Amino acid sequence: MSRGDQHKIMRIEREGLIKELEILYRKYFDRLGTLDLKEGDVAKLAQLFLNSQEAAITPLKEKIEEPILTKAPY
Repeated sequence: MSRGDQHKIMRIEREGLIKELEILYRKYFDRLGTLDLKEGDVAKLAQLFLNSQEAAITPLKEKIEEPILTKAPY
């Protein structure tokens, strides 16, 4: 398998994980409205979810956007 093929597979897997994480976080954000909590507690929980989502997804997106470096021929 060529290096280009390997990069393509890695990109596809990262993109798939990003999509699954976004679905999971959306599900939990939707649940916030159904919880019997005070408004302030919901806001705190929502902020934690946002921070967690950003920490999980940002590195994956950055890696996708990173240029592919190749070695110079010998």
